[in-house]
Amino acid sequence: MPRYWLMKSEPDVYGWDDLVAEEEGTWDGVRNHRAKNNLAAMQVGDQAFFYHSNIGLEIVGIAEISEAGITDPTDPEGKWAAVKVVPRKKLPRAVTLKEIKAEPRLGEMELVRQSRLSVSEVRPDEWKKILSMAEA
Repeated sequence: MPRYWLMKSEPDVYGWDDLVAEEEGTWDGVRNHRAKNNLAAMQVGDQAFFYHSNIGLEIVGIAEISEAGITDPTDPEGKWAAVKVVPRKKLPRAVTLKEIKAEPRLGEMELVRQSRLSVSEVRPDEWKKILSMAEA
């Protein structure tokens, strides 16, 4: 069964439109052990929310893991993880961090509890709730 994730990127550095233009991107440069473990746990076919951090603070799209278990090409020591992702769908409406924090059913989400974590797991019920918020 596929798992769900949330991956943060600063849109002025690498945003949703950049991923769409590239058609496949490498998610690298992560230097946090919890985020590294999340990257290492990803499998091909897993889905991830694409979250614009710093500017926007919102989930804007869904990406899919297209290659898993690779070593971060930006790490000369080879100890950090990376994955490749492809864009799957732009959300009909971005879901803001403010909306997520206001929704009691999302209060335990890693995005809320560990706000600085750049790659976090999303539970299936959280995934469904955010998708329904994007449709509203």
